[in-house]
Amino acid sequence: MNKQTGAPGPGVPGQGPGQRINIELGEKEAEGIYANLAMIVHSPNEIIIDFARVMPGSPKSRVQARIIMTPAHAKMLRQALDDNIKKYEAQFGDIKVHGAQQDSGKPIGFQSAD
Repeated sequence: MNKQTGAPGPGVPGQGPGQRINIELGEKEAEGIYANLAMIVHSPNEIIIDFARVMPGSPKSRVQARIIMTPAHAKMLRQALDDNIKKYEAQFGDIKVHGAQQDSGKPIGFQSAD
């Protein structure tokens, strides 16, 4: 079993500011789960993120993992992802998102025939 040490974000029950916590990572969890689709829904009290793996040519998929968190923790996750993506791009270059609108102003992907 691997252990990771980190400082919890604000609002973690039972943890004071700057207090460190040991996080255990089991073998199964250390393998990770690949997902190429995230579906997000919310209520006033929680954000639910379902992670799925969609295979090309397959008509269906299934949720591989579901994460439920408070809106505050979801916002902290977003901030942590933003920070890590900036660090990643500083080291490896811009991440290209396929199918996204490019700077050229030309739409990419499916278009309606007029």
